[in-house]
Amino acid sequence: MSSVPERGDIEEEYKWNLADLYDDDESWEAAYEAAEEEVEALAAYEGEATADAATLLATLEQYEETMRLVSNVYSYASMRSDEDTRDQEYQAFQARAQSLYASASSAGSFLEPELQSVSRDTIDEFVAEESALEKYDHYFDDVLRMKPHTRSAEVENLLAELSEVTGAAGEVYSMLSNADMEFPSVEGPDGEEVEVTQSNFTKHLKSQDREFRQRVHESFYEEWASVRNAVGSSFKNSVKADIKLAEARNYETAREAALDGPNIPVEVYDTLVDTVNENLDVLHDHAELKREALGVDELQMWDLYAPIVESESPDVSYEEAKEYIVEAVAPLGEEYQRRLEEGLESRWVDVYENTGKRAGAYSGGTYDSQPFILMNYQDDIASMFTLAHELGHSLHSDRSSDEQPYIYSSYEIFVAEVASTVNETLLTHHLLETVEDEQFRRHVLDEYLERFRSTLFRQTMFAEFEHRAHEMAEEGQALTPDVLDELYGDLKETYYEPAEVDDAIAREWMRIPHFYRAFYVYQYSTGISAAVAVVDRIREDGEVAAEEYRNFLASGSREYPLDLLRIAGVDMATPHPVESAIDTYREFVDEMRDLVLD
Repeated sequence: MSSVPERGDIEEEYKWNLADLYDDDESWEAAYEAAEEEVEALAAYEGEATADAATLLATLEQYEETMRLVSNVYSYASMRSDEDTRDQEYQAFQARAQSLYASASSAGSFLEPELQSVSRDTIDEFVAEESALEKYDHYFDDVLRMKPHTRSAEVENLLAELSEVTGAAGEVYSMLSNADMEFPSVEGPDGEEVEVTQSNFTKHLKSQDREFRQRVHESFYEEWASVRNAVGSSFKNSVKADIKLAEARNYETAREAALDGPNIPVEVYDTLVDTVNENLDVLHDHAELKREALGVDELQMWDLYAPIVESESPDVSYEEAKEYIVEAVAPLGEEYQRRLEEGLESRWVDVYENTGKRAGAYSGGTYDSQPFILMNYQDDIASMFTLAHELGHSLHSDRSSDEQPYIYSSYEIFVAEVASTVNETLLTHHLLETVEDEQFRRHVLDEYLERFRSTLFRQTMFAEFEHRAHEMAEEGQALTPDVLDELYGDLKETYYEPAEVDDAIAREWMRIPHFYRAFYVYQYSTGISAAVAVVDRIREDGEVAAEEYRNFLASGSREYPLDLLRIAGVDMATPHPVESAIDTYREFVDEMRDLVLD
């Protein structure tokens, strides 16, 4: 029987090195106590922040010092908990860190209302008097922009204190899906029992054995059906929290509130959805190609991830993946390539799945630490692409932290997904141009097509679902599991018209953790669109375009997202990048058809 190892059975070299944050739990405890003191020091500035230029500078510096330390404390606790979500001690660490973060947010909640209580002219006078305030110019602009949606200091403090409550639905969902749910084992292609987990579910759906894929699909969604009411309740309450928080900040809709934070016009969201819907024919062509290649009368939901090529996906070890990725990013310059290689050898990555480990993958870390990457590496092409993806995030953070002050070191998700997908796209071109094994190349092309499908089209479908669910709730409609199943099932039928949509797949919304971060998923679609445009420019213009892209990475959040992307030569205020990406997808679908059907 295939089994998932315990964490203690995994070699240290394949675990992330959290000592870059804290040497041990005792050091974390000391930092936690120090952070509590910093929170108190920050709170003491309430009511005084804009008294004069010197006090404003002191307040901002104390805010940064506090949030840097709290971020370190929170990140360590969160990553320790993710290593094994069953570990009660680290669950307690994470709960304490969340409370600390809420306390820090509450203590600093006075800052923006106090800044908004004075005019821009007054702030400019402070900057003229105290030159150290000059670096905060864009920050001041952003804060003043949000004045119509910022409440009194008392209300802001209350909203900050309620952050644990308003985020509770997502936390409950995370514990249910990662720690409590146990998926059944199924009979594998060789007759042995195979364990199904959230991390290996998609890999099993890529098996050449169609009956095995069906068993995996049905057993997986049967388990979700058993917690249908619990997940439905958590999602409903998450949506309600989004709506209430938007109302508290004087927004008409939750979507408007979510997009206004990073200053993204809602038209960008609508343009994406409209452009994708106008081009669903190419997604239908991909589905029809898959049906023909698989030789089936009807394409079923358990067929969607099956590779078009006949052979099993080749194994790609972690060591091989590292080598391919390092070679692939060469067009981004020697410094970028060297830093990525250093990261892979410095235990940035927690590589393999273990029992209780959080599913999926992410890039984390803080301003004061190295990047950290959580993986559940499965020795396949898909995992190699996921590693490239997360390394894109990590190099973005690494370069931004090196080049920007703390206030601008983070960046919005809208631009983050560009960096990750640039790496994926470069990897695809590198493999197709250098690997001689024809079957391997076909699998690479198939993988990239699948990533296009799941990133541009599937995430846009998610964005439609999320938007409509919020609209329904805002109109007073009840978001019952039946209603959500129907909404999701209808969208699935529209997007995957040539395929047979079954009752089980209508529950797929239940397994999407990103729905607990309001209006997050659309940025995957805009990200891949921008990334394809960036790579096209680099392949055409070479080092000139690569340097512009590196400048974009180094800019952090010093400008608004749309302006940052213009540094890299991409204008997401127009439909052009989305249309161009879809054209690229269409070309790859046609190339694959020539390879497998001729």
